[in-house]
This record gives sequence, C-alpha cells and structure tokens, in this order.
Amino acid sequence: MSSASGFHYDDSKGCCSDAYLLPKVWDILKNNPWPPGEKRLFDLGCGNGAVAHQLAKEGYSVMGVDPSEKGIELARKAYPDVRLEIGSAYDDLAGKYGRFPLVLSLEVVEHVYSPRLYAKCIFDLLEPDGRAVISTPYHGYWKNLALAVTGKMDSHFGPLWDHGHIKFWSVQSLSMLLQEVGLVVEKVSRVGRIPILAKSMILTARRPK
Repeated sequence: MSSASGFHYDDSKGCCSDAYLLPKVWDILKNNPWPPGEKRLFDLGCGNGAVAHQLAKEGYSVMGVDPSEKGIELARKAYPDVRLEIGSAYDDLAGKYGRFPLVLSLEVVEHVYSPRLYAKCIFDLLEPDGRAVISTPYHGYWKNLALAVTGKMDSHFGPLWDHGHIKFWSVQSLSMLLQEVGLVVEKVSRVGRIPILAKSMILTARRPK
C-alpha cells in the first residue's frame, strides 16, 4: 500500500460506489453486536475521509488511516474532528492504535500488492470476537463472461489506472485469504445490480475469542 501514497483525490466528497455500498454497510453496523458503550471502529484505507465523516456523524468513534498523502490532506481540511492519519496495512497499526471491536475496509484489498499482510493487519487490529467488514469489486463466472462477451474487459480492469486495481477477488478467494489468518467468514453480501452481476461484495468476518 505504500506505493499508493500518490493515489489522487480531487476533493473530499464521497465516490460513486457509496450509493450501493453504504446502505448495506449501515445495516451491518447497526446489527453488529457492539460491546456496551464501545461503538469504536478502525477505517483501514479511509481515502479522503468521506465515509469516516459520515460514520462520525452517526455516532461512531472512528480512527482511520490511508497511504494517500493527498487523500489525508483533503480529509484533515474537510473533517478536522475525525482522526485520520497517513498509514497502511504494512505498518504495525495495532501496536500504534490498539485494537477495535470492528475494522471497516471498503474497496481497498483490490489495490493491495501483499494481501496476506493486509489480512494479518486486520486480524491484529480486531479485539477477540471483533468483526471485519470488507468490500471489494465482485468477480464470478457469469460476470466475467458478460464482460468478455460485451467487450468491456479493458474498461473494467483499467490497466492504465495508476495505483488502480491489481487483484481481482471472488467470494472463494477472498474467503480463503481471511481464513488463512484465522478469521471466520460469517456473511457475504453482493451489492449493485443482480447478485450474479454484482458490482461489489461485502464480507463480514469475525476474529474468534
């Protein structure tokens, strides 16, 4: 993720994926078994801080990091009341910030060169019985076939996008990654379009007690 320090943001506004990701994320957070008085969460890959800001407005105590210097600069100017700092999954985040009942990481893992370090970082950031909520663009047989048939492979994968997507996940492969580090996948949701052509998927995973 350190190579994404130059990932560019034009402003501190939310992105297009928020429209289909956030309704499901709010539902997951609302129904999460929070410890009494501890609606604390860590936003891993907080970008320009737009989602962290919305979470803070909803009463969550948010700590977030992102390797994009531009993103954090914009976030600090727009949302000075939210604690957002430069950092990545390759850092010892648990050693610096402690553990949390929930780790949120939206549309991040597809940008990560070393996903096992990313997954281990999430595990370390979680308290025992804490949850991770992770989203990434969905890939599966029928969606990939539709992309090929319609000639949209290049536009979808975006090989000319600097700091863009470098890993392409299915439910099975992302579940395997999380299970490798000891997380238990509890739920998979597909959002945006019908499930077989979903834009993204959201996995909820638990760190065992």
